[in-house]
Amino acid sequence: MKVLVTGGAGFIGSHTAEALLARGDSVVVVDELNDYYDLSQKMANIDILKAKAAETGSQFQFFQADCADMTSMTTIFELERPDVVCHLAARAGVRPSIKDPHIYVHSNIQATVTMLEMARQFGVSNFVYASSSSVYGANTKIPFAEDDTTENTVSPYAATKKACEIMAKTYHSLYKINVTGLRFFTVYGPRGRPDMAPWMFVEKISSGSPINKYGDGSSCRDYTYIDDIVSGVLASIDKPHPCEVFNLGNSQTINLNGFIEVIEDVVGKKALIKQLPDQPGDVPLTYADLTKSSRMLGYRPQTSLREGMSKFVEWYRHFRVQSQVQSRPATSTTLALNSSLLSSHHTLNFGILKRSEPEPLTPPISPRSKKLRFESANETEAHPHDGLFAPPLA
Repeated sequence: MKVLVTGGAGFIGSHTAEALLARGDSVVVVDELNDYYDLSQKMANIDILKAKAAETGSQFQFFQADCADMTSMTTIFELERPDVVCHLAARAGVRPSIKDPHIYVHSNIQATVTMLEMARQFGVSNFVYASSSSVYGANTKIPFAEDDTTENTVSPYAATKKACEIMAKTYHSLYKINVTGLRFFTVYGPRGRPDMAPWMFVEKISSGSPINKYGDGSSCRDYTYIDDIVSGVLASIDKPHPCEVFNLGNSQTINLNGFIEVIEDVVGKKALIKQLPDQPGDVPLTYADLTKSSRMLGYRPQTSLREGMSKFVEWYRHFRVQSQVQSRPATSTTLALNSSLLSSHHTLNFGILKRSEPEPLTPPISPRSKKLRFESANETEAHPHDGLFAPPLA
């Protein structure tokens, strides 16, 4: 099976792609490599995937491209013809979405519609996409079940995720595409996002810096370890459903004060706390009802918060040591394609993929960039479509 994973250089995406490669699936990763957090961390994830492919003999390809760009996506789908799309690329973060909602509309809604359109045009058998527990908003009924109201979102980020669910349902209604939405509940673990509380608290407590504590500490979250999340994603990939959404959480909520105490115990240091008021867009509670996902996906999380945070802290300490003693070398052979040329189809009949010399790490590109980069898992092998190809013409 060939699975196209968007956002595969990121946290959940890279773990999902790694698990697919480990079991022998062919994996195509598409990621725009935006500057939401350190680009070197994302490129390190790509290196992990290339190493896993080499270890298992699985096929792996990586394209740097914006999922909202129809021209780039059409080129990739023409080349790769995936069986399944696992659309995990998104702009994450509640608070940043309040400051810049436009980029969330582009990266979340427009990109999802583009990927759904690719799935329609290329006959993809299963479309799995990332939603979020944030769609439940400030619901007071707990735990949150999939048939609860999701009409009371409290941030642009949550609203874009709700919009993606509506678009997926619409594409299923019109074109009978199998679509499965996964509502993730506060995912953490190795290779996690540095803007999330688990990373920030571990980093600051370890260094003796004060942590920002918003509110009185009574807000609760359903923290879910990355390995458990991946098990639910793989189950959704393997068992297509006509049109469903599922909660993927831990169904064990903890308040902020208790969460800080767990980290203090695991790190072995007391936190210095800077008290701050509640943040706009934050919800008081997340808590997953797993009845449906357990019944239909066989999803059963195994990792307690203390166990998961212990694993994360172990990884974090190793990551910090490694980042201090080495910088990432540029070792990848790349193929570059300027997809903006393909948009001028009336003046260009074919594009040329050119093999380049090893190049330095590319700078972050904007989500509206037309640049497309390609890397193969094996530097010595040409891409099967290397050379001339005919782009689709209008």
